Amino acid sequence: MKSLPLLLALLLSASAQAQSSQERWQFGAVLDLTHSTRPLAAGQRDQGLQLGHSDLTASGPLGPWLRGHVGAVLATHDGKLEKGIEEAFIETTALPVFPHLGLQLRMGRFTSQIGYLNQQHLHADDFSERPLLYRSFFGGHWNDDGLRLNLTLPTRFYWMVGAEAFRGKNLVEELAEGLRERKPGVATLVTKIGDDLNRNHSWQLGLSYIHNRREAALEEEGHEDGAHEHRHHGAAFTGRKTWMVDATWKWAPNGNNRDQQLRVTVEAARITDLNRFAGSGDTHQAHAVSAVWRFNPSWELGARSDWLRVAVPHEEHFHQGRLREQSLMLAWKPSHQQMLRLQVSRQSDAVEVEKPSQRSVFLQYVIALGAHGAHSF
Repeated sequence: MKSLPLLLALLLSASAQAQSSQERWQFGAVLDLTHSTRPLAAGQRDQGLQLGHSDLTASGPLGPWLRGHVGAVLATHDGKLEKGIEEAFIETTALPVFPHLGLQLRMGRFTSQIGYLNQQHLHADDFSERPLLYRSFFGGHWNDDGLRLNLTLPTRFYWMVGAEAFRGKNLVEELAEGLRERKPGVATLVTKIGDDLNRNHSWQLGLSYIHNRREAALEEEGHEDGAHEHRHHGAAFTGRKTWMVDATWKWAPNGNNRDQQLRVTVEAARITDLNRFAGSGDTHQAHAVSAVWRFNPSWELGARSDWLRVAVPHEEHFHQGRLREQSLMLAWKPSHQQMLRLQVSRQSDAVEVEKPSQRSVFLQYVIALGAHGAHSF
């Protein structure tokens, strides 16, 4: 986005001016240190000790109608330190047009609100690696340059409808031969509804549609045993149309989720119209099911099972690929700012993907310093 440097300058200058207002800018940092015995197929963490998704953030008011946010990320990959601006956006806090409808406009670089996990920072996840669905279809954590318009309807329950338009290069880096850049490259439609059943139970249901106008370049043949090589940046498997559904249910006695809570999340995605050579039967599909039980204010136990089925492109034809993964984790959270997690993951039933990790053990430590925004439901 050519206007990103200008947007960053505006945010920094406005933050200095906002210090005199009643609401001040807030700054925070998160450090993620992880040690893994071996990397997972389609995974995003290396073997050994590494710096995970660590960030530096600043957010605050830009006058009476706007707020700004800037987030820089640091992480290691293949032994190298990678850094960049993950988020830099301006959004409205109120719009004078139809104020009762809850309209909100956002512009800049930000994470898409598709699915349940994507908008959440990686270090806030319940597991050390994201499900195969996100790692394979969205590069783990899809952020991009674009615009968002959300509408929160005035219903007795929560109901949000939103649309996004993105450049799309962070999803598909290299276009197929002969194609030209199209703007916007990717558009999304999202709706989320949720409510409390009673003091003990709450739920949320989401539906997302992604229309991708960028067709990915075909990878060259020649990998050993025909395995598909995973991309660290961008999505490994893409298509023109993606449908996603997510459902989350939470239980806490008398609504007190600090002492005890059970969280169950199901996500599924299906991608069609893979490229110009694909037929109607060539699709990508993925499912993930997780359950996390907070049995003590400082302890959580969780399990996740997910599988991936893809049509792997080989020039003008496709090979059927698949992969299964199961994870079990135990997390100790002595305070709201700290977390120590032990996780064991196992992969199996691998066809046409990277060599799977039959067993990988992760030890992860996360600490948050300063202000850090609350995460969604």
